[in-house]
Amino acid sequence: MNKAELNKKAGLTVCLEMQQDGRMTTAPATRVPQEERARVPREERARVPQEERTRAMRQRLLEATVDCLVEHGWSGTSTTLVSKRAGVSRGAQLHHFPTKDALVVAAVEHLTEVRGAEIADAAERLPSGRRRTRAVLEMLADHFTSPVFTAALELWVAARTDQSLHRAVGPLEQRVGREIHRQTVELLGVDEHVPGVRELVQATLDLVRGLGLANTISDDTARRKRILDEWARVLDAQLPTKEQAADD
Repeated sequence: MNKAELNKKAGLTVCLEMQQDGRMTTAPATRVPQEERARVPREERARVPQEERTRAMRQRLLEATVDCLVEHGWSGTSTTLVSKRAGVSRGAQLHHFPTKDALVVAAVEHLTEVRGAEIADAAERLPSGRRRTRAVLEMLADHFTSPVFTAALELWVAARTDQSLHRAVGPLEQRVGREIHRQTVELLGVDEHVPGVRELVQATLDLVRGLGLANTISDDTARRKRILDEWARVLDAQLPTKEQAADD
């Protein structure tokens, strides 16, 4: 590659000038305008940082894993199927997640965190007053009927008879359970130090989890709505808010 080509690749332009004796010489290089640099082939421009490419690849793998669990179940999900769906080479997938257990646990944990962040963001748009309780229940029901819950359910069932998977899933389930409990307490605006409040919050989570399980067999939307309507009335009658608890 000659000097002119090197300069062009570097975003410089070289001008030729005619001397009086007829010889050609090069003028000082000048910067190529932005619009001209944009026409340089993509592979010759700055590469995407390696860390960013790796992060994007891992995310594709994790999302593809959940999709496979939802569509094919635990037994039908393989690392080969996941890597193909994610558009990632088998070698790259094995480098980050050497076993199916490691891949699936990481996927469920990652998307559970994503779903938790979505719940926290949606909480800012919840109504106030008595309508809030019903809105919170609907938000929780959405979580427990989402693809993340279906994928997690496949993981729990498989872990029941797989000791190595059980050892990985157990701590994950505890962390997820504590976090969704904490979020529910905040969303409802209640004080767990008041006797009976913690039990009602946990009963709420057990209820919506069970409704989510029922929804995996058939569309349970209509029945779920009636149950949540009634449970909202129970909570409004039984759960004191933090302000009410402070007054007592």
